[in-house]
Amino acid sequence: MARFGAFLRNAFGGSRTDPEAVARVKGWVHGILKAGSGTALAVNEIACTDPSCPGVETVVLIMEPGRKTRACKVQKPIDAVTEQDIRQALQ
Repeated sequence: MARFGAFLRNAFGGSRTDPEAVARVKGWVHGILKAGSGTALAVNEIACTDPSCPGVETVVLIMEPGRKTRACKVQKPIDAVTEQDIRQALQ
């Protein structure tokens, strides 16, 4: 049901991602990477209607000075993402 709800949020009226969930995920990423203050993160929940897509996933973009931007994905809505999910995605 969470997948469908995320799809509806994104399809009708734009993303309504919980700012607390975004902050929580960013905090985990900063802590796991021991990232400096120059590291920027973008955390988004993406809903894809293409049958080859996993449905709803959380995408984290890591932008570190002097390095290529990298993307890590967790195939869950952001509300369901755990610190362990983030650790696995960053490996």
